[in-house]
Amino acid sequence: MMTSIDMRDPLLVAESWMSEGRDVAIATVMETWGSAPRPVGSHLVIDADGNFEGSVSGGCVEGAVITEAIEVIAEGEPRMLEFGVADETAWRVGLSCGGKIRVYVERLG
Repeated sequence: MMTSIDMRDPLLVAESWMSEGRDVAIATVMETWGSAPRPVGSHLVIDADGNFEGSVSGGCVEGAVITEAIEVIAEGEPRMLEFGVADETAWRVGLSCGGKIRVYVERLG
């Protein structure tokens, strides 16, 4: 059963977390190719402790994006990430649906 928090907009969650003094990054799906589980513009919000809200892939690559986002929060430098079954990370993280996605991760604030 979904709660009102589960249905919250990731951007509103980011705003709320930042108002609490938490360091926050946002990951945004910039491009998709083939069968991708989430559309362009989908967001995943991550804090420095690894808490997250939203989705960029329906769970396929969220772990890798969260790890990169924690580094982006610490370093302050944005990153463009690409995931798909054709790259060398396919055995660790990838999109089982056969598509590819590009995800931009940036620190907020």
